[in-house]
Amino acid sequence: MTRKPGMSARPKKILKSDPEIAYARRDERALASSARKCLSYVRDTGTLLAWRVAHGTTGIPSASLELHVMGTGSAIAEAILLVVAHAIIEETGLKERSLSINNIGSYESSNRFVRDVGLYLRKHIESISPTLRPKAVEDPLGTLVQLIERGHPATPRAPQPMEYLTEEERQRFWELLEYLEVFGLQYELNAHILGSRDCWAHSLFEISVVDEESSAHITIASGGRYDPLATRFAGRPISAAMISITSEVRGSSRVKRETHGAPTIYFAHLGPEARRRSLGVMEILRHAEIPVYQGLCYDRMGEQMTQARELATPHILIMGYKEAMEGTVVVREVMTNSQDAVPLPDLTAYLKRHHIGAWQIPEKV
Repeated sequence: MTRKPGMSARPKKILKSDPEIAYARRDERALASSARKCLSYVRDTGTLLAWRVAHGTTGIPSASLELHVMGTGSAIAEAILLVVAHAIIEETGLKERSLSINNIGSYESSNRFVRDVGLYLRKHIESISPTLRPKAVEDPLGTLVQLIERGHPATPRAPQPMEYLTEEERQRFWELLEYLEVFGLQYELNAHILGSRDCWAHSLFEISVVDEESSAHITIASGGRYDPLATRFAGRPISAAMISITSEVRGSSRVKRETHGAPTIYFAHLGPEARRRSLGVMEILRHAEIPVYQGLCYDRMGEQMTQARELATPHILIMGYKEAMEGTVVVREVMTNSQDAVPLPDLTAYLKRHHIGAWQIPEKV
């Protein structure tokens, strides 16, 4: 587990899962373990961005890189995860990949969906395996997940969860899709990406690639918002989202971890339009290998300025509504409070010309 700003230095005791969790997918037990570990470091306030590496327990040697965003219910959390996962997978050389997204709503709003799934399964009970029939009555959603995995012919006509979303949930889901569209990340809606309501709420997603030999789609990353599980373990309402990128492990070589200092730039946004366009700015800086802190999970500028002061970055990049519309960003020097408005196409050249953005190596005591 790697701690980020917002993590407590000492793990915090969390509640155990008293009622039994109804798992619908094989990966949900691993999610429960990861959620416990992440929640043990979460403070009562603030957001947490964390990553951890988990090793597979199946017969095939594998490892999963997990990315977590905790402490914010904003759709920016899922957008950050998907954009970062997209960049990581792109760096591996996998060009042909597809992103599939679904939304199952909250536990309360999805009751009607689960009820209709139960009624639908009863109509097709004779075509369901005898071993699954009892579960179809007790856990209709979990049964539907297993039928989808088995390619059951009745699943394409089953009820779809997005048809049951409330107006507020539809608006929030549209915010996530808008982040992806502004960034330029293509996606498709897929009603068959489901999971246990004890674990997941709202958005679920998968990233898959096409196997060259079999032409089959292979899922290499999956995740979503796991507010119900996080709330259960924390003993209080808490928002959390994650994505897990899985890869086979071949050979016994170990990757050497590079050690860097701290970024010298903090990126701050003002308003929803600037936040929508901020992911594109982050991508520009990533391609130029310019490290930057960011406060995209914060809604207010004051929170971001407080964090920038705590991090003591000598420069701050600021994008408000005006800059978002003009395609510019303000580069401010903290010590002198002087600033320039720089067009986005010229941003990296400007930063390098003024020697802004190199890693800041801490001085040895």
